[in-house]
Amino acid sequence: MRTNRFLQLLKTRGPLNAKAIATELGMTGEGARQHLIKLTEDGLLKSTSISNGVGRPVQIYELTEYGHAHFPNNHAALSVELLNAIKNELGENALDIVLVKREKEAVKRYTELLKDEVGLSNILEKYTQIRSQEGYMAECIKVSEHEFTLLENHCPIGAASSACSGFCHSDMKILQQVLGQGVTIIQEHTIARGQRLCSYTIILPG
Repeated sequence: MRTNRFLQLLKTRGPLNAKAIATELGMTGEGARQHLIKLTEDGLLKSTSISNGVGRPVQIYELTEYGHAHFPNNHAALSVELLNAIKNELGENALDIVLVKREKEAVKRYTELLKDEVGLSNILEKYTQIRSQEGYMAECIKVSEHEFTLLENHCPIGAASSACSGFCHSDMKILQQVLGQGVTIIQEHTIARGQRLCSYTIILPG
């Protein structure tokens, strides 16, 4: 559906103007603008007027919270309720135990899925594919021979991560164990902090 293509593009590329959207989707500028107006009226998008000092201001479109909600979120309300119940009834230590258990199971699963990959760059590429299949809309960009940028444009456990920052730290630990202690990983952005995506700078040894 055309609506899904618009939402997918803005989810993975961030705020764009109508001309850029039309180019990416192979549409006429007028066709793109009409659909953007409809999506804005439906509450899926919001627009901001940007002036560069010359000519008319340009409208920049991005997803609203309602627009983001159209992507998988793994039973957000239930996840938050369970986390709060664990913290309130059993204490923070119990939640830490749950996170450690999750880490161990995730590392075991990823290790099994990555066992046939040779070389850290191939492991990272395959890991990115797996994360996309899990709903993270992941991309891996090669910056140089030893440096990569891992982007996760969506967080299917976003509500849980917002309720408990330990999930973000836990995901970093999982990635570190998957790639090995010799790899440097720097978390640049996180959706849980209100940013558009999660991003990591990954520097391989060598």
